[in-house]
Amino acid sequence: MTDSPLRGSPNGAAPSNGGERDVPDVTIIGAGPTGLFAAFYAGLRGARTRVIDSLEEAGGALTAIYPEKYIYDVIGFPRVLAKDFVAACLEQAERGAPDLCLNEEVTGLERLDDGTIRLRTSRGERFSKTVVVCAGVGAFEPKRLEAPGVRDLEGHGVHYFAKRVADFRDKDVVIVGGGDSAVDWAVTLEPVAKRVTLIHRSKFRAHEATVEELARSSVDLRYPGWEVSEVHAGGNGRLAAVTAKQADGGTERIAAQELIVAIGFVADLGPLKTWGFELQRNQIVVDIVSMATNIPGVFAAGDIAAYPAKFKLIATGAAEAVTAVNHAVTFYDPKARLDAGHSTNIMEKKEKEAKEPRVVAAAD
Repeated sequence: MTDSPLRGSPNGAAPSNGGERDVPDVTIIGAGPTGLFAAFYAGLRGARTRVIDSLEEAGGALTAIYPEKYIYDVIGFPRVLAKDFVAACLEQAERGAPDLCLNEEVTGLERLDDGTIRLRTSRGERFSKTVVVCAGVGAFEPKRLEAPGVRDLEGHGVHYFAKRVADFRDKDVVIVGGGDSAVDWAVTLEPVAKRVTLIHRSKFRAHEATVEELARSSVDLRYPGWEVSEVHAGGNGRLAAVTAKQADGGTERIAAQELIVAIGFVADLGPLKTWGFELQRNQIVVDIVSMATNIPGVFAAGDIAAYPAKFKLIATGAAEAVTAVNHAVTFYDPKARLDAGHSTNIMEKKEKEAKEPRVVAAAD
């Protein structure tokens, strides 16, 4: 694939250094799937768009945590590897030629007297007519497994982020957890690993269809009432076995060269907490109709947005991105239509306008 505005300019345009302001129509904070779809749709609406993300690669958690895990609940894909889905999101976003600024953290947000929004970042200052926050759950740290030996073996067989399926080929793998990530990894690694054992204290909280697939698989299930009580190193200094304990006190030693701990993450909004948003349980409260925050010109979409009956799904984030972008467009351009119609109609109109000859008025 040839270079594009996304791949060719990973750091985007330079921030302001006190000279003339560069003020795009929409700035999107976060380059995960929701942010990338927001960039695509903003381009569809004709908005000049910038995307800023603190990570070195686009894709958010899909790239940073589990690029080789399968995703099952996005439209158009019965199942798709996270990294392949991100690649498709990037290709789609390229249509709008957004300015992508990676490895740049937004540390402050301020609405100026003239209505412009000033963003302080790790690289300087940026400005925008509107902002759409698509920052997921913010910064995240994995919840640590508190059992003897775990800390000593982190990086030597104990994983909190499992990125490459090939690393587990023909290995004895133990997975701890009962949510989507744990169950997905168990199903994904079952045909690759020598043996997969899943340990969990209570019932599974993953999607029902994936749990049913797990039940049909050869994964060795230790639940409910099981937990890891100790991990053991072999002579090479790497993980060799895991001791699992039952609720009644019984124990079992399980051979394991790899241990994946998938018991959740601790999210932190970081600087976002100081920007003046109305917050609810580590999320930004938005208007359910427009995705607008309590700061004029600033919208939010994806996991970071909170409203009644919220579902934290990639599919939901895409719909929220459309809503946020459409309302952002009418915020900076009140004459614009809120609903621009279907994408086919929008593209046909753009193509027609591009073919029509420009009429230049004669000078007096």
